[in-house]
Amino acid sequence: MTVNRYIISLVVMMGCTITSFAGIDIKQDAKYIELHDSMRHAFNSADSARFFTAVKNLEDYVLTQGDLHVYYTQRCNEIVFLMNTEKIFEAYKAAQQLSKELRERKLDTEMYMAINMMGHIQRYCGNKESAKKSFREVIRQMEQYGYYESMPPIYMNIVNVEMDDDPEEAIAMLNKAAEIARQYAPDRVFDIECRRALSYYNQGDMENFEKAYQYYKEGEAKGQSSVSGRSLEIYHLAYLGKVDEAVELAKENFGEESGEIIANLYKNAGRWKEAYEAQYQNMIANDSINTLILSNSMQGIENELALYDMERSAAKTRTITMAAIILLLVLLILALAYIMFSHRRHMKQLDKAYKHALRSDSMKTIFIQNMSHEVRTPLNIINGFAQVMSDPEIEQTPQERQDIAKMVLKSTRTITRQIDEILELSINETAGWLEKEDGVDVTALLQKLVKENQENLKDGVKMVFDNRLPDGFTMSTNKSHLSRMVDILLDNACKYTAEGSITLRAAVSGNPQHLVITVEDTGCGIAPEEASHIFERFVKLDTFKEGLGLGLALCRQLAIRMEGTVALDSSYEGPGARFVIDIPV
Repeated sequence: MTVNRYIISLVVMMGCTITSFAGIDIKQDAKYIELHDSMRHAFNSADSARFFTAVKNLEDYVLTQGDLHVYYTQRCNEIVFLMNTEKIFEAYKAAQQLSKELRERKLDTEMYMAINMMGHIQRYCGNKESAKKSFREVIRQMEQYGYYESMPPIYMNIVNVEMDDDPEEAIAMLNKAAEIARQYAPDRVFDIECRRALSYYNQGDMENFEKAYQYYKEGEAKGQSSVSGRSLEIYHLAYLGKVDEAVELAKENFGEESGEIIANLYKNAGRWKEAYEAQYQNMIANDSINTLILSNSMQGIENELALYDMERSAAKTRTITMAAIILLLVLLILALAYIMFSHRRHMKQLDKAYKHALRSDSMKTIFIQNMSHEVRTPLNIINGFAQVMSDPEIEQTPQERQDIAKMVLKSTRTITRQIDEILELSINETAGWLEKEDGVDVTALLQKLVKENQENLKDGVKMVFDNRLPDGFTMSTNKSHLSRMVDILLDNACKYTAEGSITLRAAVSGNPQHLVITVEDTGCGIAPEEASHIFERFVKLDTFKEGLGLGLALCRQLAIRMEGTVALDSSYEGPGARFVIDIPV
């Protein structure tokens, strides 16, 4: 039996299979019968347009009934139709799609359908080993899920593959198919035994062939039929010696596909020349069919490649478009980020400027308040004593005159000092290069400052100069700035020390060398929480003390210009406070 005729018979087998599997009562389901008959007629007529419309209608109907088994059985019919019309590539694609859908839906019990279709495609393409492997896997799965009544046709598939290569194995498969059919599908036994009759003829066992033929005729008389019936009639004519009649009957029944049967008839009759000629013509016909199949498959592959190229081109275009969009989005995000960053930085600058303005306004207010108080007090003293001295009615002793003069001079120095601090602070904020003097005698400078500040000491307070500098020590520095820094620290010590002592200490330490000047006092000291504020402008820990609160701020500014530092020594345990000036030599 040729491949195409075998595949056509496959639909008949499937029709039986879906009835038993799905449990559909065809006699009662008129809609199913109508759709199924329409599909079968279109299949038999090889009308592609009618078949695919009919099978689609049938598939839609069984889906509405919720029967996936019957649905996928019709999908198998589609694949068989494609194979019968020699569209092998399309059949292969459909089988692959069927397998994919069954896996995705986890329909393990129906997976044998896709494997069975792949087995037929492999056999059609001449890959017998893969076909047998597929059919055996179908049998394994049918046994696993209990589909015994549909196993005989699968065994027959193996028989058709093995008959030429391994007749003994083919007979074993026939016996197995018959055994299962007798137990689970008795209606298939007749067809299997008829197929066995063909095997006897091909093996030259004419005695058993005749017995099998008589079995066939008895069954036919009882209304039974077999897909092998026409072949049996042809071979029986040849058995009776009517070879030429058998050849004509084969041509009548099988047409262009009768070549293999005719060659077999001549061979068994010993007519070798005619057998060779028939076999040769059959090979030519098969080659033509194979060429057509190959051409159709190649065309399908070319169409797939063209579609793939189109999809790849479209995908490339989409990729480029997406890359451009992503790039634009990235640039937009970066632009927005830059705008936000610039806005935030601008807001920080505005906030900083606003706080600076508030600080400046606050400092201006404090400055005016301090100035109005600190300047008015000494001016009032000067003004009052000036009135006393200019009044002729007031008699003054020489001592009183001397005391008045001292108070006026002191008040004048106070005002001068305050004005100088303001001017110096303003000048040093914008000053550039610092002029230095060579050979400044630091010891003499410090001794002079101690002497000048003696008169500012309160009663009972003494000032000590602890000089640890080497003899004749001199350095290159700005003499006036150094003098002003030390003078500010000594003046503060005099203000806040009511008893005890004030110690000015000078030494050289480190490598490279640094001049370290410390001013210690036994005054009220400075609270730890105030230590970080005392070098700010207009800060006064005691508002009743004279001064604008600019001395320490000016002192730090001068130290910075001299590339040094001035700081409160937080490790000093007191009593009082210690300030340290550190200037590189």
